[in-house]
Amino acid sequence: MATPDHLFNLRNNFYLGAYQAAINSSEVNGLSPDDVIERDTLVHRCYIALGQLQFVISEINDSAPTPLQAVKLLALYFSSPDSKESAIASIKEWLADPAIGNNATLRLVAGIIFLHENDFNEALKYTNAGGTMELTALNVQIFIKMHRSDYAERQLRIMQQIDEDHTLTQLANAWLDLAVGGAKIQEANLIFQDLSERYQSTSLLLNGKAVCCMQMGNFDEAETLLVEALNKDARDPETLANLVVCCLHLGKPSSKSFSPRATIPLHGHVKVENRLLCRCKSRLEFLEGRFISPSTL
Repeated sequence: MATPDHLFNLRNNFYLGAYQAAINSSEVNGLSPDDVIERDTLVHRCYIALGQLQFVISEINDSAPTPLQAVKLLALYFSSPDSKESAIASIKEWLADPAIGNNATLRLVAGIIFLHENDFNEALKYTNAGGTMELTALNVQIFIKMHRSDYAERQLRIMQQIDEDHTLTQLANAWLDLAVGGAKIQEANLIFQDLSERYQSTSLLLNGKAVCCMQMGNFDEAETLLVEALNKDARDPETLANLVVCCLHLGKPSSKSFSPRATIPLHGHVKVENRLLCRCKSRLEFLEGRFISPSTL
């Protein structure tokens, strides 16, 4: 008889971008010591996604297990531009330590950090060996950013062989479909729709559907989806960036009273309006068929 997966709801909500729901479902009884570490790791990653970086930094002490220390380092990396160099130096030091360097969460955090640094080769140094569904999904994202859809497809096949119905497999499939474009856009849209119906409609999934609509030239429908996403999370930079690009293509300011110049604090010292400039450039390039930049947490 298979052992019940006590953390399925927490893990799945995290993958779908339902971070508060994930936190709310984290109080589970009967967990093994390893499960407790995984639960705490996922919960703190949810807080990072919600922008509560200082909470994560203050909650995880120096005696915490390696996965939690890695997550704390991720929070430090995002907390301010001044913290990036020290965070990168620390993670390289830890990865070189034979006692902890092969820890899956540490390698995942390294991959996320170096992906954000656009240092794809350095990211792959730690993620390419895989070992978990998250690491393999991150490989898919990295190869898409490198414009290597062929390598991304190989990683997706590995995930499909392990569990074709896994939420991360489905999301990775949609990311790759968007990167390939053409007829695959509709297939990506169906995946996002299916996940929304099977679980819940989150900002992440609404953004996925909106990007599909924009790729197919349906900017009015994309705007509706993005406004719905904005109502779920008014601080989400992906939604804000996609909505700005959508409105630019519609040739009008948002009819839903959206103000892209709002200076909402994000990740401590970073303002949304500054990040929007980079993200909007990425979206415009994406719509011109050059690349897609999937979210990474």
